[in-house]
Amino acid sequence: MDYKYIEQLLERYWECETSLQEEEILRSFFSQENVPGSLLQYKALFTYEQAQKSEEVLGDDFDRRIIDLIDEQQPVKARTVSMAQRLMPFFRAAAIVAIILTLGNALQVAFLQEEPTDINMAGVQQRDADANSVAFGDTVKIDTMQKAVQATPIVK
Repeated sequence: MDYKYIEQLLERYWECETSLQEEEILRSFFSQENVPGSLLQYKALFTYEQAQKSEEVLGDDFDRRIIDLIDEQQPVKARTVSMAQRLMPFFRAAAIVAIILTLGNALQVAFLQEEPTDINMAGVQQRDADANSVAFGDTVKIDTMQKAVQATPIVK
């Protein structure tokens, strides 16, 4: 038997030039039992659609159930939000800014300090002497190493 027409239809099918009627001819040809061995490799391609129709499909009530699920309104639960809860992000932001400023000031003081943690009372006395302050001049003595030593305050 000559299958030249089927081979021509297959060539046109691969080039996407077949009409719907010609594709139906191919489907009906490959759905029969006697398919030649040279064309047997294409049988699964054209019989796949018919094989899938026999398998499980969605029921008739599927659309109705989906629409019922979509249309079902969920109740809205209202909750009260206090002013403190509304302002909580601002409180957090203010706390972060305060921490950063505090740390920045502490680092600035640490880097600008000339001597480590010792209190330089000599500098205080020298600055106060320039300002003619009597209060610090009476209570502070300077030793030979130019370090300040706190004397007992004089009470009059």
